[in-house]
Amino acid sequence: MTSATTTREIEATPLPEDENLLRIGQVMTRMRLMTGRRMIGRLAIQNVAPGLELSHLDVIDAVRRAEVSGEVTVGAIAEILRIDPSRASRIVAEMVTRGVLRRKASQADARRIVVVLTTLGQRLLAEIQAQKFALIESILADWSAEDIEAFSHLFDRFIGGYEHAFQTRLKETAD
Repeated sequence: MTSATTTREIEATPLPEDENLLRIGQVMTRMRLMTGRRMIGRLAIQNVAPGLELSHLDVIDAVRRAEVSGEVTVGAIAEILRIDPSRASRIVAEMVTRGVLRRKASQADARRIVVVLTTLGQRLLAEIQAQKFALIESILADWSAEDIEAFSHLFDRFIGGYEHAFQTRLKETAD
């Protein structure tokens, strides 16, 4: 079998001519690389709970997000993080051992076990938020109030459009 029959040739999509679109694409790549290093999470762990891992922060955030719609189960955590339920169960067990999460019987169905943040878990979540807002404030320190307001609305609009485009493409590929 030749390499021509085992690989597909893919034509490169030409770059847009609009400099603004190019800049946005380049900035998105830089931002992805910076957030991929998870510096805010690392600082929060260092300040509040040395020894925790970034995956633990992901679980804390999943619990925070899931609490909005009711009780949080290990299955809900696995779904939010898009991980295997057995992996979510292992991480939750570690976090219970470390005192970050607590298991308790569901108020709706005593046969079901739910997960809640402990005081330490709440402190860690507050530290993550404090680190994030301190970083944002330091970046925007010399911006005018008008620039900050405009950026906050435009950034929200951009990310909302990005989320919508992603969800639309997911639906298209599922159909």
